[in-house]
Amino acid sequence: MRLRNLLALAGRRGVAFIAAAVVACGGAGAGGTSGSRPGGPIQPLYAYDPTAITVTGAENFYADLLHQIGGSYLKVYSFISDPAADPHLYDSNAADARAVADSRLVIENGLGYDSFMDKLLRASPDPNRVVINVQRLLGAQDGANVHVWYDPSVMPRVAQAVAAALVELDPAHAAAYTTNFAAFLSSLKPLNDEVASLKLRYGGAPVAFTEPVFGYMADAIGLSVKSPREFMKAVEEGNDPPSAAMAAEQDLLTRHQVRVLLYNNQTVTKLTTNIKGLAARNGIPIVGVSETAPPGKTFQDWQLSQLKDLERALSR
Repeated sequence: MRLRNLLALAGRRGVAFIAAAVVACGGAGAGGTSGSRPGGPIQPLYAYDPTAITVTGAENFYADLLHQIGGSYLKVYSFISDPAADPHLYDSNAADARAVADSRLVIENGLGYDSFMDKLLRASPDPNRVVINVQRLLGAQDGANVHVWYDPSVMPRVAQAVAAALVELDPAHAAAYTTNFAAFLSSLKPLNDEVASLKLRYGGAPVAFTEPVFGYMADAIGLSVKSPREFMKAVEEGNDPPSAAMAAEQDLLTRHQVRVLLYNNQTVTKLTTNIKGLAARNGIPIVGVSETAPPGKTFQDWQLSQLKDLERALSR
């Protein structure tokens, strides 16, 4: 059964149906070696076959998804992958432009998070290139929380679009792509189980944020985010929060009105460092979350690790 027929059925039966059906398609996956971009000339993130097709995931977790579905049949590039850098400050370069120009499949987040990708795509138009814009895929409105990959329902939908595109672009390896897609969906079970467990045990628990990075996941778990929107928005945009919002955020910690502070450890400023220190001095557990996956970790491992950290913090 061709994957596009499965995807058509998915609109009526859901992703779970695809996971069960594509297993019957057979085929073998292909492995690779993960890496990160330390700076300098961009390099493919994974080992690949000489005949591999070039693809790009703007952020490293989308690149990891491409690798999990395509294995060594894909030459995978990514731009936002430095765990010590603020993704919002990323600037593209000539090497990035060449990678995009060579790519037959591109994933970009949208919502203004990686707007540099639109410029790179316009610089090398190709009517045969498949572009998966996650914002458009989800139907998300401008102004929504950009960190959509923290929504447990999103990556299966992106994986579905990737698998369908790869089957069309490279039908010779369709069996491998469909099998790897099924394996990816199955591999999300521990992550989904942990979300369900946290919701059962800690749904409604009050927490504080420095930024809304973890927002969609907090919604899935049922956490009650007490940080003022004005505070989080200002921090995310690199501005000083209004004094009232700043005072309210501090009160959450000094008056022990929250059980955990979720801290974006990829965007560190004097203000966020002070908030983190205030939480520590008042005995509020701190859980670091990041906008990109740490080097050597799959999307699933990265997300599950953060959820386990949250579970330990809430259990205190």
